[in-house]
Amino acid sequence: MIEIPVHNLEGKQVDSLQIDEAALGSEVRHQLLKQAYVYFHANRRQGSAATRSRGHVSGSTRKIFKQKGTGNARRGPIRSNIMRGGGVAHAKTPKSWRQSMPQKMRRLANRNALLAKAVDGEIKLIDSLSFDKPSTKQFASLLNNLKIDRSCLVALASTQNHEAKSAGNIDSVRVTGADRLNAFDLLNHRYLLMEKSVLAGWVEAAGRAKGANGKEAR
Repeated sequence: MIEIPVHNLEGKQVDSLQIDEAALGSEVRHQLLKQAYVYFHANRRQGSAATRSRGHVSGSTRKIFKQKGTGNARRGPIRSNIMRGGGVAHAKTPKSWRQSMPQKMRRLANRNALLAKAVDGEIKLIDSLSFDKPSTKQFASLLNNLKIDRSCLVALASTQNHEAKSAGNIDSVRVTGADRLNAFDLLNHRYLLMEKSVLAGWVEAAGRAKGANGKEAR
């Protein structure tokens, strides 16, 4: 069992939450996390970059001047890549960077990334995260109280509330829904900030999904 401290808004420990490693994959699988990170990263690429080669620009194909005798550099047609307004050498064409990964492996990677955060002590839990109104200053004070000095992923039960708006103006903080937690976002931020009840519910749901799927992917 891993015990994670629970703090209040002032940064004082008021409780703790115990998490069973078995529900999160028992051990940290670094190779699986690397594969999942590359998978999520590749699937976020648009693949829409495109440039025009000499075959896609307009202009005559006539050689500008004869090869020898003019004292000039040897020139081909005006559409050559060495000419102003000509095409691009090794032009880029749109392509798909998408990769595939089995669903069981993706789900295990998500749980395993959370386990890695718990093992490294990078999960910050709050007993109750509730603001009366949006306040960037109040949220920044909370981060300071919890000693969060690096990038932070804030996972909330709902992203349509005062807490989500309060964190939106802080560059090092990204807000996401707890139901959308994935290995890429977890590994891309140093800390994870959640409410105790939200994390407990997430781990419980992950444990049920694991039981329904049978054996875990290796």
